[in-house]
Amino acid sequence: MRGIHRIGSRTILLHIVVAVVVGLVISYAVISSPAPPEFQSEEGILDLTQVHVSENPIKLKGEWAFYWQELLSPADIQIRSARDGNNDRWINIPGSWLGYRLDGQQLNGTGFATFRVVIQLSEQDRNERLALRLPTIFNAYKLWVNGELLEEVGVVGQDRSEVTPQLATNLVFFQPKNDRVELVMQVANFHHKRGGITKYIELGGSDVLTVRKNLKIAAEMFITASLLVIGVYHLLLYVLRRKDMAPLYFGLFTTLSGIRSLLVGELLLTQLWPSFPWGLQFKIEYLILCIIGYIITMYFDSIFPNYVSRWFHLVTRIVTGAFCIVVVVTPAIIYTKMLPMIGVMVVFHMVYLMVGLVKAAIRRMEGALIFLLVSVVGLVTVVNDFLYYNEWSRIGNTSPLGLLVFTIAQMILLSSRFTRAASNEERIALELQVANDKLTDMNMSLERTVQERTQALSAAHDDLRTSYDRLLHSEHGRKKLLAYITHDLRMPLSSMLGYVEAVQDRVKPERNEQYLKYIRDNTIRINRMIEELSFLSHLETGQVSFVMEPVHVIHFLCGFFEQYELVVRDAGLDFMLDIGDAEDQRPNLPVVEMDAQRLNQALFNLVSNAMKFTSMGGLVRIALTVDEVNHTRYAIISVQDSGTGIPQDQLEQIFDRNYRYGRPGVENEVEGSGLGLAICREIVQAHGGTVRAESDGKTGSIFHVSLPCIVEGR
Repeated sequence: MRGIHRIGSRTILLHIVVAVVVGLVISYAVISSPAPPEFQSEEGILDLTQVHVSENPIKLKGEWAFYWQELLSPADIQIRSARDGNNDRWINIPGSWLGYRLDGQQLNGTGFATFRVVIQLSEQDRNERLALRLPTIFNAYKLWVNGELLEEVGVVGQDRSEVTPQLATNLVFFQPKNDRVELVMQVANFHHKRGGITKYIELGGSDVLTVRKNLKIAAEMFITASLLVIGVYHLLLYVLRRKDMAPLYFGLFTTLSGIRSLLVGELLLTQLWPSFPWGLQFKIEYLILCIIGYIITMYFDSIFPNYVSRWFHLVTRIVTGAFCIVVVVTPAIIYTKMLPMIGVMVVFHMVYLMVGLVKAAIRRMEGALIFLLVSVVGLVTVVNDFLYYNEWSRIGNTSPLGLLVFTIAQMILLSSRFTRAASNEERIALELQVANDKLTDMNMSLERTVQERTQALSAAHDDLRTSYDRLLHSEHGRKKLLAYITHDLRMPLSSMLGYVEAVQDRVKPERNEQYLKYIRDNTIRINRMIEELSFLSHLETGQVSFVMEPVHVIHFLCGFFEQYELVVRDAGLDFMLDIGDAEDQRPNLPVVEMDAQRLNQALFNLVSNAMKFTSMGGLVRIALTVDEVNHTRYAIISVQDSGTGIPQDQLEQIFDRNYRYGRPGVENEVEGSGLGLAICREIVQAHGGTVRAESDGKTGSIFHVSLPCIVEGR
């Protein structure tokens, strides 16, 4: 018996050796590195006159000019060369400036620098449309091609407060003007342990590189979608059957691997969501790296119980928790330095599991050989990725493909387990099937009926709640409008009634025509007041719809000025529009998301108010300024008059409904409902802005309307 056992063990060991060898061969085939670039730049010159890069793209490699702690444009470099000659330093690209020796000292990973290389093209490529395929560069950069700024990722600056980090992979297209192409790149990094151009920049024809990029994106999308679908599927399996923990850990492992694949390679997440925060992106990636080893350990333990020791469970839990806490509470400049340690931890997990898999395979555990084979593939790809992100390997990001192979194999293993379990359950439940069919059908019918009735009741309840809210809103607006009308129209109606009775009673027949004119004027005024009250009540109860769209404030003010210039000047007043030099600053013109018609109405209320309280020969001035508060730009529109001003104790009350402020000598001359400023305030607040008044009570008043600006192209 012992001899037979020894022969069986040797056979199992032979199978294991074959599995490991096959896994290594497959892994090498998967991540085999392409031949290194044949052409390299020397002292900032790359000679490509002997190759047709339009058809055969080249990965740029070799020495680039290196200007440390300087952000130079192509023009700055030309001026320096003409003045000082060629005293450039050289650095090998791709590669980080971390560890680069400069003046006898090694540089750390943070700082900023300018890189430059000159490429000499062949005659065939001079008239071709070329492209540069730019990888992720830590952590912000600007790229000039032949003196033209073609790409900017993040914000480059000279200290941490000025730099905005961002990761993106891009294609930049350009047309060579001659046989010489100059690349100048400014790079700044204050948020990651490594700074510089750490990955290959590829030069080639625009069509060829576009096809390559799209194929790579498609491949990564396929891998990511496969991992996410498989992960969610197994999580749902666990939700449906919680006795088996293997689908839970496998679903978490696969889902997290799919999420991580969105954050590496072609950065699918940032392509779909460009504004996704850089810091959160890195924290998610590192947290997944930290916990993925622990999750795969728990999965292995659920598949092959009693092969993971208690001390290993405890140690890996403590170490994983410590790494996760460091990643959560520290900035990227700190926790990115732990990448080698995280890699060692993940590799240690996988090696430990492989030892357990060897033991399980020797004992002929089902699925152990397959598990071991794909684990070797996964281990090689993961190790390559850690080497790649530490600049020790040039093969590229391979772990998503290795994880996909591993995931598919594990899915087959779990499927076989589920199939076997399902077969056993079917055999056991066969005798009870007939008796339970009717009850099952009845329960399903009842559940479906209850669900349908519940959905119908829920829909009816939602409709009733919506109708009730609308009715309540409308009733609130109606009561508010009725209160306004009752309060604001009582006095003019009482006055009109007195004049009507005076006409009927022939109190002063000679004034009947004057009384009728007063009644007519008051009727017009009351009608206008009712319209304004109705509009104001709708504004206050949110029943006025606004059609918002981005509008250049300067164009809006110019149109407004042209529309009402004659109206103001016919009133005997000077009308002035002052936008300063804002119109000359084309790239920074303020843009506001507004309903131009409503804002026109609000602004006219301010101008109309200024006209009422400004004497003949006075001035009404509209001005525009731009201010920034808490990193938000505001367009400030000012309406200034040269009237007698507003008492300072009334400045806070003039925007209240029906509040009419009096001025010495003019209170009997000014007519109005007192609603214009209240309407103006409601319209401005609906745009997210504010309106306020300034006056010393003597020399006119100024109304300021502040509106938040938006960034064009958002």
